[in-house]
Amino acid sequence: MIFIERLKRCNLCPRNCLVNRYNEFGFCGANDKVRVAYYSLHPWEEPILSREKGSGTIFFSYCNLKCIFCQNKMISNGGYGKDVSINRLQEIYLELQSMGACNINLVTPTHYVPQIALSLHKVKGKELKIPIIYNTSSYENVSTIESLKDIVDVYLADFKYFDDRLGRKYSQCDDYFEQASKAVLAMFSQVGSFVIENGILIRGVVIRILLLPGHSNDVKKIINYLYNKYGDEIIFSIMSQYTPITYCSKYENLNQTVSEEEYNDVINYACDLGITNAFIQDGSAAHESFIPNFDCSNV
Repeated sequence: MIFIERLKRCNLCPRNCLVNRYNEFGFCGANDKVRVAYYSLHPWEEPILSREKGSGTIFFSYCNLKCIFCQNKMISNGGYGKDVSINRLQEIYLELQSMGACNINLVTPTHYVPQIALSLHKVKGKELKIPIIYNTSSYENVSTIESLKDIVDVYLADFKYFDDRLGRKYSQCDDYFEQASKAVLAMFSQVGSFVIENGILIRGVVIRILLLPGHSNDVKKIINYLYNKYGDEIIFSIMSQYTPITYCSKYENLNQTVSEEEYNDVINYACDLGITNAFIQDGSAAHESFIPNFDCSNV
């Protein structure tokens, strides 16, 4: 059930580095220790995830993608954070619950799944009563998703690229669509159609699609693929909040926000398909206030 031994020959994600993380590092940069950069009540998730007090987010350090536009580079690439024990992870879950969090939101958790699964196995359904959200890039191995059965309640999953050339260009990833499409299918097969109780999502799959400037056609292909496959049984979150953080000399399009016309074109396309279970954003969404002020002093 808890496959901590996989850290000795790591194949948690499609990189399949096969390194022994007790004495070396894989592509993501993580070793066998869980590193947390920040945790808090986060009010800026989709309304059915945040509600009044916020989602209990835990931002994990490192990442198995290297997106050149990442807003959280200091933790995803730089590894900023603090190593924590399994017991400390459990304390964080319960602290967030006591603060009024309506869920525990595990942000970029892929490379720590064995440790997270172990920590949750001991408290979920016992002291810990709120849903568990797995907040992922979707660059996942199916076996890793399958190991989360009865542990994760909600998958909050990015779908970044339809065209693998974009994955290669922006995220050092040759096979994003193949891996993400298999992973999302495994997520849906595990938790099924979404369930909302008292305005809070307690089970299901939410797919986040971030529109990058100049790539509306790719986003339309993603939306079309997902709606044809899952229909109204998943929730879409079509996002315009892309915010340039540092100047990118290689790709000029990444130095601007998404235009209102480009975003509206995508939303109109989704509406024409018949999508009704979706969150959209207004023009004020592209702002650095969405980016947490990472501070691991309370970790």
